[in-house]
Amino acid sequence: MASVSIRSVKKNFGEVPILHGVDIEIKDGSFTVLVGPSGCGKSTLLRMIAGLEEVSDGEILIGNNRVNDLPPKARDIAMVFQNYALYPHMTVGENMAFSLTLAKRPQDEIDKKVARAADILALGALLDRYPRQLSGGQRQRVAMGRAIVRDPQVFLFDEPLSNLDAKLRVAMRSEIKELHQRLQTTSIYVTHDQIEAMTMGDQIVVMRDGRIEQTGSPLELYDFPANQFVAGFIGSPAMNFLPGKLLVNAGQHQVELHDGLKLDLPHPVKGQHGQPIVFGTRPEHLSLADSGGITAQVAVMEPTGMDTFVACRHEGVEFSAVFRERHEFQLGSTINLQPDMQRAHVFDAANGGAMLWQ
Repeated sequence: MASVSIRSVKKNFGEVPILHGVDIEIKDGSFTVLVGPSGCGKSTLLRMIAGLEEVSDGEILIGNNRVNDLPPKARDIAMVFQNYALYPHMTVGENMAFSLTLAKRPQDEIDKKVARAADILALGALLDRYPRQLSGGQRQRVAMGRAIVRDPQVFLFDEPLSNLDAKLRVAMRSEIKELHQRLQTTSIYVTHDQIEAMTMGDQIVVMRDGRIEQTGSPLELYDFPANQFVAGFIGSPAMNFLPGKLLVNAGQHQVELHDGLKLDLPHPVKGQHGQPIVFGTRPEHLSLADSGGITAQVAVMEPTGMDTFVACRHEGVEFSAVFRERHEFQLGSTINLQPDMQRAHVFDAANGGAMLWQ
C-alpha cells in the first residue's frame, strides 16, 4: 500500500488545457473518489496516475516515488475499467491469472492468488466459464479479481459501475466498499454519480472544468459546501437556490427573497447590507407550515413509499421538497414551506462562494 500525491499537475491536449494545476493528497489505505460532471478531467487525471496519459506539468508520487516517467507496469497499480476489459477467449481463471502468467510467476503462486481472489469475490464456481457466460455484475467482479491478484499498492477504478442496472449498481457499491475495508489498499475511484461518491468515499474530490472545487469527507461537503456548485452537485435531490439580498440591521442578519419574505439567519454572515445573495436550502430541510414560510405551487408529486418528493415553483424558480410523511397535494395548489434555518446556506450571487458564518 502507498499514499498518492498529485502536485500542481497540468494536462494539455495540444494547445487546449484540460487540467489546471491539480493538487490532491491521498492517504495510504484511504478510498478517494473523484467526482464531477462529464468533461471535468477526472478520468484524464486517473489515466495520468496509471501512466496511460503523460503529465504536461507537475508531478505524481506513489509512495515516495515520482512516477511521471515510469511506464504503467512499473507503477505497481491495478486498474478496473468501465467496460471490464476481459479477454473473451480466456476463462475467468485465465483472465484473473493473466498478469501473473505474463510476469512468469510460479504456477503454485498463481493458483494460490487466483484462489484467494476468487474466494473474496465469490467467483470460485465460475473459474471455468468464459466472459460471455457471465452477467454484468459477475464480469465486473472478475475485473476486480484480476486487479486483486496483482496485490498492487493502489487500485484505480474508472466508472466501473456505469454499465450496470440500478439495482446491481447498489449491490456492487457495497461489494467494492466491503472489498476495500477487507484489503485496506489505497483506492482512487472515478464517477459522475454523487450518490456513489457519498456512499463509498473516505475523501471526495469535486472537480469542474479541470479544477478542484472542494476536497473533504462526504459529510463535510454535504454540510459545508465551499460554493454553490458543490452545494448543487452533492446531495440528491439537489439543493434549492432562491435569489435574494442580505439585510443587516442592528447586528441582525436576514435574507430577503424576491417576494419580500424575510428569513432570520441564526448567525451573522460575511456580507454587506443589500448585497445580492443566493439562499440555499436542501429539500429534506423543509417542513410543511400552515402559514408563512416560502409559498410554492405544486407542479409534480412523486411518492416513493419511503418518502414523498414534491416539485414546486416559487416566483418562477424550480423548487423541491422531500417529506418523510405521506401527503396528497393537488397539482397547482399552494403550500407553505418552512426552511430549517440552522441548516440553511447563503452564497454570494457574484461569485457563488459560500458566505461563511463569522
